Amino acid sequence: MNSNTTDRVQFPDGFLWGAATAAFQVEGASRSDGRKDSVWDTFARVPGAVLGGDTGEIACDQYNRYRDDVALMKSLNLDAYRFSISWARVRPDAAKGPAGVNQLGVDYYSRLVDELLANDILPWVTLFHWDHPAALEETGGWANRDAAYRFTEYALTMHEALADRVSVWTTLNEPWCSSFLSYGAGVHAPGKLSYPDALAAAHHQMLGHGLVVQELRKRQPEANLGITLNFTVADPVDPSDPQDVDAARRIDCQMNRVFTDPLLLGEYPRDLFPDLAEAGLGGVLESVIEDGDLGIISTPIDTLGVNYYHGEEVSYREYPGAVDGSAPVARTTQAPYPAAEGVKVRNRGLPMTDQNWEIQPEGLTRLLTRLHNDYTGPRNVALYVTENGCAFDDVPDASGYVDDQNRLSFYDAHLRAIKDALDAGVDVRGYFAWSLLDNYEWAWGYSKRFGIVGVDFETQQRTVKASGHWYGQVAKENAVPALRETHPEAAMEVNG
Repeated sequence: MNSNTTDRVQFPDGFLWGAATAAFQVEGASRSDGRKDSVWDTFARVPGAVLGGDTGEIACDQYNRYRDDVALMKSLNLDAYRFSISWARVRPDAAKGPAGVNQLGVDYYSRLVDELLANDILPWVTLFHWDHPAALEETGGWANRDAAYRFTEYALTMHEALADRVSVWTTLNEPWCSSFLSYGAGVHAPGKLSYPDALAAAHHQMLGHGLVVQELRKRQPEANLGITLNFTVADPVDPSDPQDVDAARRIDCQMNRVFTDPLLLGEYPRDLFPDLAEAGLGGVLESVIEDGDLGIISTPIDTLGVNYYHGEEVSYREYPGAVDGSAPVARTTQAPYPAAEGVKVRNRGLPMTDQNWEIQPEGLTRLLTRLHNDYTGPRNVALYVTENGCAFDDVPDASGYVDDQNRLSFYDAHLRAIKDALDAGVDVRGYFAWSLLDNYEWAWGYSKRFGIVGVDFETQQRTVKASGHWYGQVAKENAVPALRETHPEAAMEVNG
């Protein structure tokens, strides 16, 4: 079987079906009940940082509408809801000690968890999805080692409040974004353009991850503890060209292995250090690594969350119409890779989403297989696809309904790619569609829509899209239907 097959595909018993969101992207209520600015609140107010000057002040208003949204999840037959907790809502000043806790913020997440459990939906908690308190930046944010300890204290605040009802804890979501995009490239909050700060932030986030895993393991030994990383599949344009092979190696090293190796092998990739030295950054990463750090970072976990949207084909050569999937903001930004100058992404002619992200489902099969063989399989760490989705230019009808066969086909192809990995012996145990709702898409503002449920941001009306109805049926039957039963034309477009 392969991912282009049109037959019905049955998933293993117990496979977990969910949808995901992030606090800043959906909650709104940015000044309610003691919440103060996160770095994304302050960044969104910087001219030219976010398309349209959009902010997260209202977003999807889930803070006030969470009961309705949980009922919506129930109607879609979801087993789990992967959501994040806003550090800025719980410890708004990033202050130490009991006095730093905003109990009203903690209480909101307690109510959300109770509502999920009342509807037989598993709460899948992510502790950090990029929205640390703006106050933390006064001392350097994640570039300062102290942030790892502040993060641990915040995590324990939430664990104390929810551990009697929450059994799944994810420490960080996509630390590559909240370090290299945020402190190096200037693309995400806090918008810095410093590769040394980016390297420090990456290490300190991973240190914070390890510290939290150690503390939660002592307090809740039976909990499912993990982290979510975002991955690419970097292929050389010409596998026989040493320069193209080197280009792919650098991207793989500075996006994938810079996190997987310390996390699961207990060491940074050995090829990272000479690359950094060549780029004038020799000794920078080493300067923030203290004795014992890698032992903490590699504390055993139960789950590795895999976020996959696309791969890329890379070279040092110039290509016409090179792929650029970043938001066209007015603010100055730079490449997120500290030591990959000159590497270009070639347009392979694959179908594209509305963000110029290539649609490459077979890359997910290869990624999961590699992770299982090289990292997670030998260590009995389960894989979950914690984000996978696409932005398309949805056109609603008069009632707000979106017949998004393109998105439906995207999900179909990627779920079949996961089944290919399962058939190859990869331990994949669940899938979370990104996203439950159209929401605030970071530097893209509200201009891109990822939801299986449409949101009218003026009225906050929710309308399940064609992809949402389809996905709800997949979750109910634990199976992907035959293509001919639903959308043969769209499937042909995505699968090429």
